[in-house]
Amino acid sequence: MADSQFDLFLHEATYADQVSDANLDRDRLYGLYTSWCCINAQPPGAESSFWAAMKHRFPQRRNGLRMKGPAAADYILASSPALV
Repeated sequence: MADSQFDLFLHEATYADQVSDANLDRDRLYGLYTSWCCINAQPPGAESSFWAAMKHRFPQRRNGLRMKGPAAADYILASSPALV
């Protein structure tokens, strides 16, 4: 899988919050990625490829990311069915 899919995912589904201590943990970040793939009819890449790409983009544990867009709504609703 080309790294460009990961870049597009980050651009469309996340934003950097440098002011707060925002951080998407591993489960939420990968869940957001799979939601983004589903919404965009993209086959998700191997989880190991995803984490290698994220490690390259965010070498520190704190990534400073927040969710945005349709993938965020999909992920939130999928992970909290009581909201539906």
